[in-house]
Amino acid sequence: MTPVLELKTVFKEFHGVAAIRGVDFTLMPGEVHSLLGENGAGKSTLTKIMAGVYEASSGEVLFDGKPRVFGSPAEALHNGIAMVFQETSLIPSLTVAQNIYLGNEKFLNRLRGIYIAAQQFLQSLNFGVDPTMYVSQLGAAQKQMVEIARAVHHKARVIIFDEPTATLTPEEKHHFFSLIKRLKRDGVSIIFISHALEEALEISDRITILRDGQHVVTDEASNFDRDTIISAMVGRTLSEELYSRDRKRTVRPYGRKVLSVQNLSMGKMVRNTSFSVYGGQITGIFGLIGSGRTETAKIISGVIKRDFFHGGEVRLEGRSVRYRVPRPAVKDGVVYVTEDRKIEGFFETKSIAENIYMNLLSADLNKRSVISHSEMMQLADEWTAKLNVKAIDANARVIELSGGNQQKVVIARSLVQLPKLIIFDEPTRGVDVGAIAELHRVINELADAGLAVVVISSYLPEILNLADRILVSRQGRIVEEFSVDEATEEKIMYAAVH
Repeated sequence: MTPVLELKTVFKEFHGVAAIRGVDFTLMPGEVHSLLGENGAGKSTLTKIMAGVYEASSGEVLFDGKPRVFGSPAEALHNGIAMVFQETSLIPSLTVAQNIYLGNEKFLNRLRGIYIAAQQFLQSLNFGVDPTMYVSQLGAAQKQMVEIARAVHHKARVIIFDEPTATLTPEEKHHFFSLIKRLKRDGVSIIFISHALEEALEISDRITILRDGQHVVTDEASNFDRDTIISAMVGRTLSEELYSRDRKRTVRPYGRKVLSVQNLSMGKMVRNTSFSVYGGQITGIFGLIGSGRTETAKIISGVIKRDFFHGGEVRLEGRSVRYRVPRPAVKDGVVYVTEDRKIEGFFETKSIAENIYMNLLSADLNKRSVISHSEMMQLADEWTAKLNVKAIDANARVIELSGGNQQKVVIARSLVQLPKLIIFDEPTRGVDVGAIAELHRVINELADAGLAVVVISSYLPEILNLADRILVSRQGRIVEEFSVDEATEEKIMYAAVH
């Protein structure tokens, strides 16, 4: 068969630095082809060339066997190539239905008719999203569903999914994989990018692995397992280092009580939840999407407000606190590392150095009255070295970095504020296995240094690997606590859903 999409010896350079170097890639009709690699390996760059976001510096792109150059994503979509971006491309000021039909509207539209059609379409995909809601009101998981729905609605022949399951619950992932199988039966070709290697092994017909912008291997999915994929991605196996339950590790003892939360409430999302956090220890919080775990963290750190009456009490080192904005929380040493780094984590048009220095200024630790460029560059060099941020230099814009390096910059922005309590919300979402190992090392070092560390994660192996004690969130409250010795994936998941 003729490949529906083919790339031959493709190169792509940014500011004289090669992001893609001589990559060959083929996609067959009705095939699910996974594209794997570390952050910075070139996966997103390669697929954005296919989708018309970038133009290749050299090489050839063939569509249906004919050379093509797509000048924009709209042109690629018109020709049958749709991409579901890792960072959503939805318009926040439009409703869900309007976003789905955007670019594919009839000459005359009746809003009620669009909502009804969108409702039926979303139900056919098993996506529980209200079509009348504005996108700005949606959470990360619901935005991802709308992105997927929009791509499917355009009846594309090739759909590129860039980290589509990162924010989905297990049930939502099940529906999504059923959707992929249905699309495959209809002859649609799928390119699937994911850091969840088990998902790639489950859903793929073939797997291609990139490393440092170069093609490493392409083979049938049945010829891979987790270790062979990781070895090809990073040149060594990291499975034991990351998620082995057999390796011996010392559970940190309880330190001083840094945070005490009693009967915390905020609308329907957080309901009378109580727990404590201790210094020199990692407290893991597991919960499904909608369990109130993120909202609880945001209340504690002043990002959102708790109920004024009967909102409960938060005590920091024995002192009652109520933060209405993050700044006083930061001054008191409470820092929240967001799960949505692109929207809430950094200023995308600013450089690495400017992003890090801004957080130092906002903390106002030394009451600076003069901004020092040399201090800014020194600080950036220090933190990029500490966290191994891969960039041309500290003047590179954060938006130009890979997902894992963006996450490291977000963490550097938080650590420069010298926190006593740091809350990581999904710290490794959309991050490759190599960067995960580095982020886990940083998190462990913070706890070893005596900080109170909270890690919120929906990935059970991560919680079991990192946490010294595990809390389970369900329906707006902490419902269970496990020690590392007694915790199992089955027990934690049972507490989370029953």
